Amino acid sequence: MTYTIRDALLTDMPEVLDIYNDAVLNTTAIWNEQPVDLANRQAWFTARQAQGYPILLAVDSDARVLGYSSFGDWRPFEGFRHTVEHSVYVRHDQRGKGLGPLLMKALIERTRTCDKHVMVAAIESGNSASIRLHERQGFIVTGQMPQVGTKFGRWLDLTFMQLDLSPGADAPPSRAPSQASEK
Repeated sequence: MTYTIRDALLTDMPEVLDIYNDAVLNTTAIWNEQPVDLANRQAWFTARQAQGYPILLAVDSDARVLGYSSFGDWRPFEGFRHTVEHSVYVRHDQRGKGLGPLLMKALIERTRTCDKHVMVAAIESGNSASIRLHERQGFIVTGQMPQVGTKFGRWLDLTFMQLDLSPGADAPPSRAPSQASEK
């Protein structure tokens, strides 16, 4: 089968919604327990667009959305402005067909063009397929957090992984006025 990776459009959000809600209802990839409505995904799309952040789609030859990837700010503080957390979701009937790696590679390349230095992945520790996928893309495990979430009546552990997008790069100059102390 032939796949194309392209930028999402607002009109793609119903199909993205289906993929998202399937992950909410049937997996531990998303730690929400309630499905969302189309307005939620449209607002998410609009927010990503306003930030200049991509939402990439894997589509088949009939233009059906088979998966998506995106990133957002990792933490809402200025000092973290060069770090993002990403998401990759593949439609339930398309998993295991190589779409995850395609979406990840395309997203990593796009992220490098957005002045980002580190990409973070937060993965449910039992999701060994996702952890292996990230390792194959160059991510390393940087932390383990036992029992920090819950879903389906059980505690969930979280594995943090990260990818250095610009190895050896100097830190950017500070935006803030100098706060040097006088002695």
